[in-house]
Amino acid sequence: MKVLHVITGLASGGAERQLRDLVARRGQPTEVAVLTNPGVVAQEIRAAGIRVHELGMRGNRDVRALGSLARLVRTGGYDVVHTHLFRAGLYGRLAARLAGVPAIVATEHSIGERHIEGRTITQPIRLLARGGERLGHVTVAVSSAAARRLRSWGVPARRIEIIPNGLDHLAFDFDPVARKETRGRLRIPEDAVVVGGVGRLDPGKRFEVLVEAVAGLPEAVLLLVGDGPARDGLAELARRAGAGHRVIFVGESNDIPALLSAMDVFAAPSQEETFGLAVLEALAAGLPVVYGVCPALDELPAGLDPPAARRVPSTPHDFRRAVQALINAAPTRFSVPAAVRHYDIKHHVARIEALYTRVHQHTSRTKREQ
Repeated sequence: MKVLHVITGLASGGAERQLRDLVARRGQPTEVAVLTNPGVVAQEIRAAGIRVHELGMRGNRDVRALGSLARLVRTGGYDVVHTHLFRAGLYGRLAARLAGVPAIVATEHSIGERHIEGRTITQPIRLLARGGERLGHVTVAVSSAAARRLRSWGVPARRIEIIPNGLDHLAFDFDPVARKETRGRLRIPEDAVVVGGVGRLDPGKRFEVLVEAVAGLPEAVLLLVGDGPARDGLAELARRAGAGHRVIFVGESNDIPALLSAMDVFAAPSQEETFGLAVLEALAAGLPVVYGVCPALDELPAGLDPPAARRVPSTPHDFRRAVQALINAAPTRFSVPAAVRHYDIKHHVARIEALYTRVHQHTSRTKREQ
C-alpha cells in the first residue's frame, strides 16, 4: 500500500520527529510532501532512503502549492494520503479528495484549549479545520485529550481514532561521551547543573516560565532546544533578569539524544500539550522531569506512573522550587520507566498500518457498492 505523508514543515518538532520515526519503520512504499520549511527532519528522512517532495509554499494563501500538491497526488499512484498539522491537513485532504485517493487520514498532533500549533484558536480557524476534516475519512487523535477537543469542535466520535504517539526509547539512552562533547561544544562547564527544555519557541510552550525560574537559580544553566517566534523575547527576558549568560539557545537540532545527555533536569512548562512527546524522550534519557501538562502520562494505565516525573503548576515560582529540590537532591539518571516502554514506536506503527488497511478496504467496498 503506497502512502504519501503531507506535513506543513519539517523543522525539528514533536510532530515532525514522530513522522520521521513512522516512515523510517514502514516496510511499504512511502513518500513525504512538505509544504514549506523542510528543515533538519527532511534531511533525516532522506537519509533513510525516503523521497521528500518540497512544494515551496510561501504562506497560508499560496494556492499555487495546492495545484502542485494535487498534481503530485494525482500522478503518484498513492493508496493513502496521511496529513499532519493544520495547514497540511487543509491542503493535503483537499488535494487527495480532488485526486480521488481511496483513503485519506489526518493526525491531529497539536490541538490545545486556546491554541493550535502556536496560533490562537479563532472561529474562522475552527470553521476551516471542521471543513477540512470533512474531506478526509478519519482523524487520528494522539491522546484522549486531543479526541475530546476534536469532539468539542463538532467532529463526530465515529470519525476519530485514538492512536498515541510512539518513540524508540533505545535512541535516547544516556551517553556519557555525548554529554561531555555536547557540553564542550556549548561551553558548559562539566560541573554545571543544566536544566533543559525542548520544543518550538512559541508562546504556547510557556518557556518564559523556565527563563524566570532559572534566573532565580544561580547554580543552574538553562538549555533551550528549538526555534520559533518567541526566541528574541525569551532572550530579552533572560537579559533583563540578569541570566542572559546562563540561558543557551541551541536552535533547531537533529541530535536531541545528545542534548538530553547534556542535561541534568528536564522541564516542560506548557499547559496545552496534546501528547507530550518531549517529556517521554527525556524520561527515556533517564532524566528527572518537571512538567505542567502531559496527556501521555495522565492517560497511562494504573501502576505505570514514572517516579522521576513531577507535575507542578506552570509558574516560575513552582518550577523554581521543584527544580531546586532536584538540584539539592543531586540529580541522577534513572532507568527507562515502564511508562516509556508503553509507548513503543512499534505499537504506533502497527496501529497506523492497521488503520490504513481498514479505511482503504471500507472506502473501496463502499465505492463498489455505489
